Amino acid sequence: MAVELTVDDASAEVRLARAVIAGDAGQIVDPEGIANQLEGGFVQAASWTLHEQVTFDRTRVTSTDWQSYPILGFAEVPEVETVLLDRPGQPWLGAGEASQGPTAAAIANAIFDATGLRVRDLPLTADRLRSAALG
Repeated sequence: MAVELTVDDASAEVRLARAVIAGDAGQIVDPEGIANQLEGGFVQAASWTLHEQVTFDRTRVTSTDWQSYPILGFAEVPEVETVLLDRPGQPWLGAGEASQGPTAAAIANAIFDATGLRVRDLPLTADRLRSAALG
């Protein structure tokens, strides 16, 4: 998986531009289904990586509705390209949730490439990027 993105110099906001996801599911039986699984998993994990966070006060969860629990919006979803590695004669394998694991690392590495900042705490918010820049 590879991600292209930009980080605004003034606001430290991350903007996803493009993702390329390679998927190996052995002999491919349903290429459209696998591509949809990989794309959907990327979008879900990108939301976790950039926005989603349960917040608390001293006694309870405070992110109790969609206004207080941010998710990736449609306008933030980048172009996603899937490359399927079809291996005829090999067993067909599942591809469910195959892209969730590498998404955070791909985004964090793209942020590092763009800024030189290695941020390891999710979500990778503008506040966390600014804190990392300050040391």
